[in-house]
Amino acid sequence: MTSSQHASYVRTEMLPESPPPLTESGIVKWVKENLFSGWINSLLTVVSLYVIYVCLSHIIPWVFQSVWNAGSLTECREIAQEAYGHTHGACWAVIKERWHQLLFGFYPQDLYWRPILAFLLMFVALAPILFDRVPRKLLFFTAIYPFLMIWLCWGGSIWGPVCAALGFVIGYFTLITLEKVAGSLIAIIGMFVVPVMWWLYLSGPVSEMLTSTLPIGLQAVGSKDIGGFMLSFIIGLSGIALSFPIGLLLALGRQSNLFIVKSICVGFIEFIRGVPLITLLFVASLLLGYFLPKEVTFDLIVRVIILVTLFAAAYMAEVIRGGLAALPRGQYEAADALGLDYWKSMRLIILPQALKISIPGIVSTFIGLFKDTVLVVFVGLQDPIGFSNLIRAATEWNGIYWELFVFIGACFFVCCFSMSRYSMYLERKLQTDHR
Repeated sequence: MTSSQHASYVRTEMLPESPPPLTESGIVKWVKENLFSGWINSLLTVVSLYVIYVCLSHIIPWVFQSVWNAGSLTECREIAQEAYGHTHGACWAVIKERWHQLLFGFYPQDLYWRPILAFLLMFVALAPILFDRVPRKLLFFTAIYPFLMIWLCWGGSIWGPVCAALGFVIGYFTLITLEKVAGSLIAIIGMFVVPVMWWLYLSGPVSEMLTSTLPIGLQAVGSKDIGGFMLSFIIGLSGIALSFPIGLLLALGRQSNLFIVKSICVGFIEFIRGVPLITLLFVASLLLGYFLPKEVTFDLIVRVIILVTLFAAAYMAEVIRGGLAALPRGQYEAADALGLDYWKSMRLIILPQALKISIPGIVSTFIGLFKDTVLVVFVGLQDPIGFSNLIRAATEWNGIYWELFVFIGACFFVCCFSMSRYSMYLERKLQTDHR
């Protein structure tokens, strides 16, 4: 046969790569698979797009065809009528005029630097807790920050916060001393009882004596002047910071083999979880004073912080207990095999794993606590919702609603969304399995 009679049916050279069909790549493929994969999905997509169009056609003009400079709602509507031919736009002038009240309440304007400084220092104090690359030396500042924040916001003598901090130092040394001579149970009880006795009966007189001897302080600001988001941050952050360690101890106490400790923790948790938060706030406002000695008085904000902390701690205890229950029994047995005592096994083996499991529940509790701070309006404290009511009660802004609530909601969203994103970051960072 001649060479012309030999037909080759196998290509001997490679063809250049061709791009995939338009319908099988990129955004077109994604739309086809996710939005128009069938007649039901196609119908739902069309209906959803129509609903989004209707919503945006009303929201966008309301947001952007708005007025920022006006002294009253009537003036705002007049300006909108002249500029846009209608009065349906937002009147953001109320935010421009009253933002300081929504953020700081009636706090003196010449002292705004104090809560702003406290807010900025908060990030410095949280940095070594939230990020492991921050120098551990900053933990010392983290420990003193709560008392510094109180002094900056309320002012007055510096010796009040110092004596309050001294109560925690006394509790620590009480725990160490009693654990050596009387056992763990007595040491734990003394760790709580002795500082409480200090705060109730000795802290005040000692603070007054030091103030008269060496007066160091800032201009005092009453609690009635503290409001808005400043109040929400004080109550929310205090509740978050205090409820976590208390909830941790309650969770450990509920699983304790000591009958008295377990009974107290179970009773406390079940009682608090069975009562609405608003009821506890009314207790803080009206009834707590009846259970304290006559010479002992607590500021209303302090009383609210105490009850909010106890409420959140009960829920925190159950979240952490869920993490403890999720650990296999072998982890506890491994800690015993290593010869570790109870506190070392909890600190080094059990709690790191249990807290990692509990991160979503812990952050959800924190977010819920921060949002629940708006309930303090029912006991006479002026949080952002309370100040929105005061602003709307003024003659010049009577009748305005959405602008105030949109601003308040946006501020809460930024805070809560930030906590949620950090939770996701922490979960990814602590992920140990390789799925």
